[in-house]
Amino acid sequence: MRRIPSFPALRAFEAAARLGSFARASEELHLTPSAVSHQIRALERWFGRALFRRANRQATLTADGQRLLAGLSSAFDAIEAVCAELSPPPPSSLAVHCTPSFAAKWLGPRLPAFVETHPGIAIRLSTSADPLDLARHEEIDILIAYGRPPRGPGLTVESLGPEEIAALCTPEVARAAGSAGAFTRLDSSFSPIRWPDWFAHNGLPVPTGASGAAFDRGSLVISAAVQGLGVALETLRFARDELAAGQLVRLGGGRFESLSRDLHFICYRERDGALEKIRAFRRWLLDVEVESRAVPA
Repeated sequence: MRRIPSFPALRAFEAAARLGSFARASEELHLTPSAVSHQIRALERWFGRALFRRANRQATLTADGQRLLAGLSSAFDAIEAVCAELSPPPPSSLAVHCTPSFAAKWLGPRLPAFVETHPGIAIRLSTSADPLDLARHEEIDILIAYGRPPRGPGLTVESLGPEEIAALCTPEVARAAGSAGAFTRLDSSFSPIRWPDWFAHNGLPVPTGASGAAFDRGSLVISAAVQGLGVALETLRFARDELAAGQLVRLGGGRFESLSRDLHFICYRERDGALEKIRAFRRWLLDVEVESRAVPA
């Protein structure tokens, strides 16, 4: 049987001596200061000698206390090291950056499935409507770019797949639209697909009247269309739920053609392409996109 004092008392002493404060030791150990003091008093009784000098509401180590701290520090370091070797590895962090609309309308609702199947990868998601240069942002692992694919040395860029961009509105707005130009057009400021593109694609003249409101988020354009404020020209990637629920329909039913474009791109550094966290997230993104396209919108 080992002849050593109680381990909690040794922990309390080591923390107080290392941090130089009973109060800070109590915070680290999640104990009250009086509990830490009680443990150290018990340790001093076990040794039969003082380990701290207590004066003017301060405590400093005695020579015996310094000797005990030196021994405990190396022992606790060894315990911590072997425990770290046997513990499961911490989750691998994967920083993903995308536009707010992509996060809200597509990625966010699907992320729980990735987290469930990849518990060892901790996702850190950030968003911005502004373009981001991976060469200048080492903290980002994967960029899901919108609009034009970025270019640069050492960069891998892959399309997330073609998207259908359609004129979308409520059934009520669709019934009220008497002709191709007799409706309020909602604009998405950052979208590379504009209303003149849609009119030209359908062989129609661009109306001369003013359009409706403009928004800097595709998700906001979809929301405005659901509220009946006009017709949104947006990707079905952002409107599948609203179409499935019957909140939105294609303007004109089958009379007008949609456009098809590659608008979202998976981007990461070539040097990181072999990392399992990058490969796992890329495979999952592409698989989920293929599955979502298989579901009629």
